Amino acid sequence: MTTLAALLVALLFLALFGFLLTGYPVAFVLGGTALLFAAIGLASGIMQPDFILLLPERIIGIAQNDLLLAVPLFIVMGVMLEKSRVAEDLLDSMGRLFGPVRGGLGFSVTVVGALLAASTGIVGATVVTMGLMSLPTMLRRGYDPALAAGSIAAAGTLGQIIPPSIVLILLGDVLSSSYQEAQRALGVTAPEALSVGDLFAGALLPGLGLVVLYLLYQAAVAVLRPKASPAIAKQGAGFDRALLGTLLSALIPPVVLLIAVLGSILVGLATATEAAAVGAVGAILLGSLRLSRPPYWPVLGGAVALAAAFAQAAIFGPATGGLPLVIAIALVTLASISLVIALLRVHRAGVLGPVLRSSVRITVMVFTILVGAALFSLVFRGLGGDHIVAEALRALPGGTIGALVVVMAVMFVLGFFLDFIEITFVVVPIVAPILFRMGVDPVWLGVMMAVNLQTSFLTPPFGFALFYLRGVAPKSLPTSAIYRGALPFVAIQTLALLLLASWPELATWLPTVVYPR
Repeated sequence: MTTLAALLVALLFLALFGFLLTGYPVAFVLGGTALLFAAIGLASGIMQPDFILLLPERIIGIAQNDLLLAVPLFIVMGVMLEKSRVAEDLLDSMGRLFGPVRGGLGFSVTVVGALLAASTGIVGATVVTMGLMSLPTMLRRGYDPALAAGSIAAAGTLGQIIPPSIVLILLGDVLSSSYQEAQRALGVTAPEALSVGDLFAGALLPGLGLVVLYLLYQAAVAVLRPKASPAIAKQGAGFDRALLGTLLSALIPPVVLLIAVLGSILVGLATATEAAAVGAVGAILLGSLRLSRPPYWPVLGGAVALAAAFAQAAIFGPATGGLPLVIAIALVTLASISLVIALLRVHRAGVLGPVLRSSVRITVMVFTILVGAALFSLVFRGLGGDHIVAEALRALPGGTIGALVVVMAVMFVLGFFLDFIEITFVVVPIVAPILFRMGVDPVWLGVMMAVNLQTSFLTPPFGFALFYLRGVAPKSLPTSAIYRGALPFVAIQTLALLLLASWPELATWLPTVVYPR
């Protein structure tokens, strides 16, 4: 029976990959394959029907999960910043500022790409946006095609690791359940929870470190190969106050919004879902300012009211009466009125409809995959796959280190074929509880997985970021140049992964400072 169960588990994964190659939607492939092998397992007596009967409970749990509400809110935030051209203004200003420096456009792409990636959280949206805005300019200015393509693709993948990140939210939800499951298996009666805030804090330093490594590489290219990243002749001379004003007006609002969202989570002022709601409202206000005409005071008043409401909550805490509560109600009312005005202005500009349609489409995709992955996970466990994987990992040479190396290698290879959402929902629930029972730190493991998945997005020939860029790149840019440009950044990310593996404190130090236990 054990041999037959192992055979069914192997065939389950082979069938999954075979159906995926047909191009059918991933969510339905996951669910359909699971149902097919559930029928085989039930007929052979290997699987008990109780596992299938748990599916409605899993779906209800998904619907009632407050943390997952942050996903559509962060998507709205990112799509609004993209569609309202806030990111385009920022890139244009950064390009004019750094352009006169050798490698300046590459620096601009990395910095703006990091900001845009952190705000959208969706690699495809970031790479496409940056490719449309930056790639033609860089090629026209004489940049090496491979360097230009690699810089854009790599900057787009930073959304995998820099918080606030949808990847970290989904990983946090899956890892939290796995961590509690592992603790209960070890006999812990009151298991600790892993919060998204822990992962955000753990990923912050590695994410910023990757940005620094990208900038150092581009600086080295500018010095060693000046023709590959030429400077752009500056128009005029002297201190350009107009440029400084344009840069500050384009830079400050989105940066303040990102800091407010991330800071409110890290200091414990708001949960990830609450901060995502603030981010979505703030992005709508910024989009209204960017797209509408004067007067601006109704929208600015809402932004000030929103910031004041945060300050009021930070100073007074959850007010139960008296003047602070009255002030809070007044501020929220003012912010709500301004939000309605902003929505009307964004609608008149023709942006609200595309933002909502794009956000709904992405959100439905994520949650449909989540339901399909839940069914796949139940069938996998019903066939005894979790026990088979656990025994295989424990039998590997090297103990915990050997198991980690194999898991990371498998996730890296799967990243060639699957999106991070499928890997997060299918693979992580299988391997994470086993690694936690072997003593692996949950924050460190989560950050390692995020960096690993980010690296697989850039690896030729199947890296998704490369496909996204190929779709918007000029036909004159050969695909081989995109692949060549990505390789140095893959090496940089591999180096970052090795550094993180060698010094886990890069991921675990900040969470202990922010959330002392």
